Amino acid sequence: MRIIRVFIYAILVLFFCGWQPVLGAGAGETEYSAVFMDGGKIGHVIHIRSVSGGEVTTTEEMKMTIARGGFSITVSTTETAIETLDGRPLGFEVVQNMSGIEQKSVGKLNSEGKFDVTTSVMGTTQNQTVDYPAGAIMSEGMRLLQMKKGLGAGTKYDAVLFVPSMLSAVNASVVVGDLVSTDLFGRMVKLTEMKVAMATPGGEMTSTSYVDRDFRAHKTIMPAMGMTLEIIACAKEFALSENDVVDFLDKMLLTSPVPLDNVRSKRSVTYQLAPINNARLQIPSSQNQTAVAGKDGRVILTVRPVKPAGGVGFPYSGDLPEIIEALKPTRYVQSDAKEIIDLGRHAVGSTKDAGQAVKKIESFVNGYITEKDLSVGYASALQVADSRQGDCTEHAVLSAAICRSVGIPARVVTGLVYADVFLGESGVFGAHAWTEAYVGGKWIGLDATRAPNGYGPGHIALATGNDEPAVFALAATLGNFKIEKVVIED
Repeated sequence: MRIIRVFIYAILVLFFCGWQPVLGAGAGETEYSAVFMDGGKIGHVIHIRSVSGGEVTTTEEMKMTIARGGFSITVSTTETAIETLDGRPLGFEVVQNMSGIEQKSVGKLNSEGKFDVTTSVMGTTQNQTVDYPAGAIMSEGMRLLQMKKGLGAGTKYDAVLFVPSMLSAVNASVVVGDLVSTDLFGRMVKLTEMKVAMATPGGEMTSTSYVDRDFRAHKTIMPAMGMTLEIIACAKEFALSENDVVDFLDKMLLTSPVPLDNVRSKRSVTYQLAPINNARLQIPSSQNQTAVAGKDGRVILTVRPVKPAGGVGFPYSGDLPEIIEALKPTRYVQSDAKEIIDLGRHAVGSTKDAGQAVKKIESFVNGYITEKDLSVGYASALQVADSRQGDCTEHAVLSAAICRSVGIPARVVTGLVYADVFLGESGVFGAHAWTEAYVGGKWIGLDATRAPNGYGPGHIALATGNDEPAVFALAATLGNFKIEKVVIED
């Protein structure tokens, strides 16, 4: 079982989505903050706002180091929003770097009110058009909205925030609280409490910020996946100082109430999931699993993998919009790249049957990725094709890209997978990623990390998407439940 580091990245992007709007640095000001996870310093954030030529440029630079089972990785994201003085969007730039793998996306608002986005990675450029929802705002727009609404206790308002790092928007609800004494490294300061609830594809995530009269956030807290993330304003010297070593891998394990011996050979498994801290569980149903609401917020989840039908040809020739979408290249699933197309041809060979082709792709990716470890950042399919290195996310995005390259719709799934032993723990579920391919009207599970026949009833899906959406949804769900009961059907 491979646990993926990208969930932390997802949480942090959402974290800054909730934190960023309540920063009010004046023109030309730079502010520094330290980032903590469960009390250990893991990185810093630099916030810069400048005004020039009738444009407002807001930049958030985030950099941190996290350990995963003995492997340390460095993650950095620089996100810049360009807006008019009255908060209307003009463009953005996002530079993401994980363990030395860089990806840059530049967006410019076109005449139709959408963003034309160019993404560059490893010398390959990809162009796409991204919807910008009517009424959505970015950094300066949110700052102006908050100044308009004020800091009166009990004030409530909603906003649609476009997050360049996600290339999509999230709905946010803001509630202004009371003036409270806030601990800032032992110094007690009176600040106004502000809660921002963000509706993600997998559920709601809430951050709490403590702001001064100029809307500067001096402290922000977000609980996620059983951990506590904090950002605290501080001097530049401390923000940029050496980080602690914080290993989060054990935070992403759930204990099974009973051993699941040889679970991949079972017909189905039914799980009783119980919420933690009154969380409202949103577990998806699909052709491979059925989620039914039980008592007291519990969910009864039955995982019964479907098998591919024989005699189904490819490429897909239907007209279902959802399925056609699962054929398109994205910035992490570059199915139109020559390198991916060549791998696809090699993987499927002369096979004409789609069911056989996806199983060949599953096995091919398992053998193609030769360095299976946790040292890689969140690599795209094209990067994996070049490095032949990674863990479950790299297997998942490459499998999806190869499927799409040969005309078989595919998507990335994130969730949990059972392991007999992992990190010295027996009978645990850990965060995982795999792929689903659309064959003959059914979504077929593929797990290239465990090929052949990698996917089974020991997989619990929490979200699906092209690439990032599934990850963000998982970040909002993991840590909100425990597995109380398991029933196995042979």
